[in-house]
Amino acid sequence: MIPFSYSLAASERDALAQIAGGAARFIAGGTNLVDLMRQDIERANTLVDISRLPAAVAETSDGGLIIGAAVRNAALAADPRVRARYPMLSRALLAGASAQIRNMATVGGNILQRTRCSYFYDVPGSRCNKRAPGTGCDAIGGFTRYHAILGASDRCVATHPSDMCVALAALDAIVHLEGTAGKRSVPLADLHLLPGDTPHIETALLPGELITGVEIPPCPAAASSTYRKVRDRSGYAFALVAVAAALEVVDGKIGEVRIALGGVAPKPWRARRAEAALRGRAPGRDAFLNAADAELADAEPLEGNTFKVALARNTIVAVLGGLAGDVA
Repeated sequence: MIPFSYSLAASERDALAQIAGGAARFIAGGTNLVDLMRQDIERANTLVDISRLPAAVAETSDGGLIIGAAVRNAALAADPRVRARYPMLSRALLAGASAQIRNMATVGGNILQRTRCSYFYDVPGSRCNKRAPGTGCDAIGGFTRYHAILGASDRCVATHPSDMCVALAALDAIVHLEGTAGKRSVPLADLHLLPGDTPHIETALLPGELITGVEIPPCPAAASSTYRKVRDRSGYAFALVAVAAALEVVDGKIGEVRIALGGVAPKPWRARRAEAALRGRAPGRDAFLNAADAELADAEPLEGNTFKVALARNTIVAVLGGLAGDVA
């Protein structure tokens, strides 16, 4: 690890002033950034600690929640309002890491964590366009069990690792940002970018911008929601496929439905095709299969992860069936 200086931010304005210019980075829980610096993937001459910034979960005027970026993952998962109104989010957080990491990791850091692709971490043994643009991608043609089947490109096939963000994408969460140009808000579904020709540009954040909070709009259907993570072991492991879903059935027809997928794409994947295929339909296995097939129609699996298409299909159907009471 290269030498760096450290300072503690007293406020958001102070943090933004300290990060301006140079190779400075924000740090809160450090559960991802410290690993990346140890591996010489990330470099910073200054770390600006924002872990002492306000960390609260508060009500919004319309009945939603606003979550401070410094809120710890463990605290958010345990919040009674999250558990009652947005159980998919609580379950995603609890599935996301070990208890020790959840106690340290913050909401803002979780959103900005980088891929766990083994080729991305293999310095200097493997080529990686995300780590070193223009060098190539050794994952293509390599070991791809954990890689993307949706939204990838010929430059990068890595997946986004967050569980929390999958639930937030399904909930239409809005990320609040502040930078030198002022404040702005970006839907979480638009914050993470697909790799295209520039896999090293992972988010829509501007240089020096700080995530200050995440807003979850009211969503009555989310009270009947869940998160299912399929992984190689039940302990601390990243998703092969994950599904966050909410389902509301009114008079025998599907009204509101929210579906997002994890472990299958370079960003949390909002399954809008599947949602559109279900609205107004009677719930049932055939409807759920058709919706899953609509979402996965453009899947492009690699040699090592063709199983993910069927796994994603079956998981979507199982999750929706459970929410609908396992109707025929």
